[in-house]
Amino acid sequence: MLFGQEHVERYQATDGEEGHEWQGTQTLLLTTTGRKSGQPRINPLIYAPHGDDYMIVASRGGTDAPPGWYLNLTANPEVEVQVKGDRFKARARTATAEEKPAMWKTMVAEWPHYDAYQENTERVIPVVVLERI
Repeated sequence: MLFGQEHVERYQATDGEEGHEWQGTQTLLLTTTGRKSGQPRINPLIYAPHGDDYMIVASRGGTDAPPGWYLNLTANPEVEVQVKGDRFKARARTATAEEKPAMWKTMVAEWPHYDAYQENTERVIPVVVLERI
């Protein structure tokens, strides 16, 4: 996602009233812990609900390298999530091979570009599940 710090600040200040809706889809704020710095890193990301949990896609626009936030959560899966005014701690995990196809279909419905992103890279783009804890 190409959002600036001002997007994050507006989202936080307005409980998502500004920033949740984006280009026909919806975004959440994911806070990971930097794997090198140990500092919090906040990223607005497209999401879809998955029962009581949420799904996001580590696409980085279809580049061959995964996004930094994905590397951060693989090093430390304890994250914070904000969906509109709902802020909570979560555990992030990569979807299994068995569950990913249905999840991918849901995420492509949210953001159709994901299919093109996958076509542009040999990297298998993961779906990440954010499980509320």
